Amino acid sequence: MITRGKRSFLYGRVDVRAVLPKGQGIWPAIWMLGENIGTVGWPKCGEIDIMEMIGGQGRENTVHGTVHWDNNNSHASYGGDFSLGTGDFSEMFHVFSIVWTGTSITWYVDDVKYHEIDITPEGLSEFHDEFFVIFNVAVGGAWPGNPDGETAFPQHMIIDYIRVFQK
Repeated sequence: MITRGKRSFLYGRVDVRAVLPKGQGIWPAIWMLGENIGTVGWPKCGEIDIMEMIGGQGRENTVHGTVHWDNNNSHASYGGDFSLGTGDFSEMFHVFSIVWTGTSITWYVDDVKYHEIDITPEGLSEFHDEFFVIFNVAVGGAWPGNPDGETAFPQHMIIDYIRVFQK
């Protein structure tokens, strides 16, 4: 699902309640791209990964929150991760959130803060424009690797809700 051309926003809190798929090579993501991607391209439009999970090899208990931007015509990124104490993200609903202000982006899982970036430096201007939201489940790729004989199909990322709060 992509909200491009339908709904974009600048700043606020985004909460997504979801159950994630699992299995080697499965790569669910809840992320955002700058609405201006069609004119400036990636990474100049900026990217905010609210949640990415890399399936397989016991990694389904960890999610990642990352930003990507252009640094003098070169890709730059900064990210952090959160791991459950027990179980994995396919077993029950969890709320993946960002709080995005004019000064920072902060990541949460179930209201537990795990990562933050200061977006006030001039080189991070991408994060002061409107963004749209994307939900997807990729299969394979350089990061998760390919599915194997143990990966079950079909896979599903179940979204209960997405809520955007703005002043």
